[in-house]
Amino acid sequence: MATVLKRVTEDRVSVSIPGYNFPHSVIDPATGLTRGQQMELSGGVTRIDGDKVTVSLGTMVTVDPDKVRLVQSHVPQRRSLRM
Repeated sequence: MATVLKRVTEDRVSVSIPGYNFPHSVIDPATGLTRGQQMELSGGVTRIDGDKVTVSLGTMVTVDPDKVRLVQSHVPQRRSLRM
């Protein structure tokens, strides 16, 4: 969950992500979020390095593993061997 810091433009808000020490801007065209509201960000995990997880949110954001929640697991497609 991220906390809305302020509205940057009519369709973008600046959010604070726990464990990520920089503000992050996301598109919010329809909901009209205001300062202090919570919003859930979703993206694909691109890398896991011991005690850090990198998530793709348009840009790469690296946070602690306890700040992310698994929504859908990825199982690689099995390759068939043809002879």
